[in-house]
Amino acid sequence: MTIFNFESKSDITSWRIVDDVVMGGRSNGDFLISDDGNGVFHGKVSLENNGGFSMVQYPFETVNISEFTKVKIKLKGDGKTYQFRVKSSNSDYYSYISSFETNGEWQTIKIPFNTMYPAFRGRKLNIGNYEGKQMEMIAFLIGNKKAETFKLEIDYIILE
Repeated sequence: MTIFNFESKSDITSWRIVDDVVMGGRSNGDFLISDDGNGVFHGKVSLENNGGFSMVQYPFETVNISEFTKVKIKLKGDGKTYQFRVKSSNSDYYSYISSFETNGEWQTIKIPFNTMYPAFRGRKLNIGNYEGKQMEMIAFLIGNKKAETFKLEIDYIILE
């Protein structure tokens, strides 16, 4: 099942940036389609005013994903660590999270649902890992506790 396959004519108006400015921070992220037709999440993380993260999220109609066990993402990062996040429901206050390392090259990562742990504002919650029954939002976040520029290119996000 395809969640999003980027191409030059992709409509990314539903993808939205959430930066630490919601808490007074100064980070600044952006999301666009590259000339090569990839989604590009880029910007600068600032630690000013207790900031420290930038996120791009994509909400969508509820999808039953019970027949799948993992997410597969083709991406190219900048050698930094990112988080992939999922919400079962857009109304959930927490997300299920998995961190991944990038290496500057195109790579295909696979994240088993049952390894994604629940967290809210950086704190792990004492409830079960992601069951993978339904999905209403995905997101990519960078927040490595340091000021840095970042760039993450995404080709596709599918479920297996």
